[in-house]
Amino acid sequence: MKPQFRIGHGYDSHEFKPGIPLIIGGVQLAHDRGLGGHSDGDVLLHAITDALLGAIAGPDIGSLFPPSDPQWKGADSSVFLREALKRVEAAGYSLVNLDSTLILAAPKIGPHAAAIRERVANLCQIPADCVGLKAKTPEGTYTENAAIAHVTVLLQKTSTA
Repeated sequence: MKPQFRIGHGYDSHEFKPGIPLIIGGVQLAHDRGLGGHSDGDVLLHAITDALLGAIAGPDIGSLFPPSDPQWKGADSSVFLREALKRVEAAGYSLVNLDSTLILAAPKIGPHAAAIRERVANLCQIPADCVGLKAKTPEGTYTENAAIAHVTVLLQKTSTA
């Protein structure tokens, strides 16, 4: 018998690089550098994707969308998230809520938090008040040139699939 609830945790990090847009949570933020990565470098959507896949004991994002595959170069990370949500549904679960923590020195997330929460909620098809978003600075971690995301998700059984 499948458990009524499942919890997943996701993590991602990318280094800041000049000349590319900064996208976090599907929202482009004004900043002098973006996040390097094979796709669009969206650490938040990557961590959400891995949290969803982990909750259903699925493959990780890198297995499904290998960085070595040129078709994912510059890809919109919402493609990865949509695939993870399809797999969650196929496993007989739905996303109840998610909680996230972003760790980065700049830019400040506060002014963008509402837009990021709304975009993530829309992509995940859950209410915005079911998307937790916190931002912290990387004090003492020597990761000032990177953005890091931690995400926890709660899934609820929807069927006997």
